[in-house]
Amino acid sequence: MNILALESSCDETAAAVVRDGRMVLSNCVASQIEEHKLYGGVVPEIASRRHTEAISLITRRALEDAHLTLNEIDAIAVTHAPGLIGALLVGVNFAKGLAAAANLPLIPVHHLRSHIAANYLAHPELEPPFLCLVVSGGHSHIVRVEDYTKFTVIGRTRDDAAGECFDKAARAMGMPYPGGVHLDKAAMFGNPKAFALPRPHVDGSPYDFSFSGLKTAVINLLHKAQQRGETVDVNDLSASFQHTVCDILCSRFFAAAQMTGDTTLVLAGGVSANSGLRNRMKTMCREHGFSLFLPPLSLCGDNAAMVGSQGYYEFCAGSTAGPALNACATLSIE
Repeated sequence: MNILALESSCDETAAAVVRDGRMVLSNCVASQIEEHKLYGGVVPEIASRRHTEAISLITRRALEDAHLTLNEIDAIAVTHAPGLIGALLVGVNFAKGLAAAANLPLIPVHHLRSHIAANYLAHPELEPPFLCLVVSGGHSHIVRVEDYTKFTVIGRTRDDAAGECFDKAARAMGMPYPGGVHLDKAAMFGNPKAFALPRPHVDGSPYDFSFSGLKTAVINLLHKAQQRGETVDVNDLSASFQHTVCDILCSRFFAAAQMTGDTTLVLAGGVSANSGLRNRMKTMCREHGFSLFLPPLSLCGDNAAMVGSQGYYEFCAGSTAGPALNACATLSIE
């Protein structure tokens, strides 16, 4: 089954063709990073306009790269939630029009479900059930994947997501957007024990996260140093910050695994590209004797191949939509 997939939830306009949920025939992305760099972050209105300009061309390119015509496509999958509402609407409306014109089934796909599915493309042997840590700019979840379309949230962030915390801390240190990548590189040259940073927790919810206090602590540390005329070693602060975030994520993820009894662990989302998190996960899984699956760096960020993968399983479960499909800025993965 050939699925044409579309992704436009934030600042990447993407299209891909995926066969039977596991084989990538094409995967094209039009990035807006250079433009949003000018503003230090994603500007929703600009993102929506650029999606409108790029989506037709990127879809055509995905079909060409797959050496297929629209007549050889069996269904169209599209990210409909969650994300920036204006950006999502571009993809959803384009997909609805294309599906109607080509008389093809339309498959709505949840953005976080597709991040998890990125691992199916890289690891043919991976099958549910397993426990997944989904970490991105807008989300931090511990999810038990019961089946391809059945999910149970074990823990989640109560305020800032890990990726958002990375970007804001990096911005406070003077790093350009997207800050998480630059902070990761700086951390490689720093001392992770140079600064003692807080590890916020949520009373009564051992698997939930809270990163707002940690972000504020870093910002306050930098402001106080500036007021005193002192210089902060950015490499050391980056290393200490990254070490703290990874410690919070991994400790609660492994505690959740011990609670559920899962020994197959999966990492997903944009922050899964972070070298510190990947290394910490590998080390802890070796120590516990767990199996670990990581997405390749090329599939960590937003892309349409992961949408095509999850779209296949949604279609097999009977999840399709009609002309009334709408975009949703927020929607539970469950």
